[in-house]
Amino acid sequence: MAKRAAPEVNAGSMADIAFLLLIFFLVTTTIEKDSGINRKLPPIDDSEVDPPIIKQKNIFTVLLNKNDQLLVEDEPMQIKDLRKAAVEFLDNGGDGTCDYCQGAKSPSSSDNPDKAIISLKNDRETSYAAYIAVQNELVAAYNVLRNRRALELGPQKGFNDMDFIKMQNNLKDVRWTGNKEKLKELVDQIKVEIPQKLSEVVE
Repeated sequence: MAKRAAPEVNAGSMADIAFLLLIFFLVTTTIEKDSGINRKLPPIDDSEVDPPIIKQKNIFTVLLNKNDQLLVEDEPMQIKDLRKAAVEFLDNGGDGTCDYCQGAKSPSSSDNPDKAIISLKNDRETSYAAYIAVQNELVAAYNVLRNRRALELGPQKGFNDMDFIKMQNNLKDVRWTGNKEKLKELVDQIKVEIPQKLSEVVE
């Protein structure tokens, strides 16, 4: 009795099926993107051999521990109150050289916005959400003062609008009647008067 040949499985379409499954997973899989903070480091100044001496009263210390608890100038504080405290520190004008400062001019606080430094220290176990929230409040404090100064200098717009227009090279806004060079001068002047000096340390 002759043996019957075993039936063969047609695998010709398996490659097509595998390819379709690969396409499906590539399309439907979401890849997480690392989020970060845009920071531009200051240029290295080779002219300074010794670091400048900074008075302790010109340093605004902000500590964020692993439990997301905030300590500002050795005092507990809520994140919602951080912006106001930072503005008061930056705008103090303690040495009397800042004619655009509107602070209390306390001798125990910062001398001038140009000399004021915000020092942020956070733990490695600090949550990313708390870290970003603190960062946002500190940067917002600088923006409050820069916007106020921009309105004082003439154009009826805040610093953020002025800087955006300068970057986009779009000067057709009817509220701005100056020219490109004048706008750039004002933006640069405000950045010099109220520089963003934010020091960060991770422990």
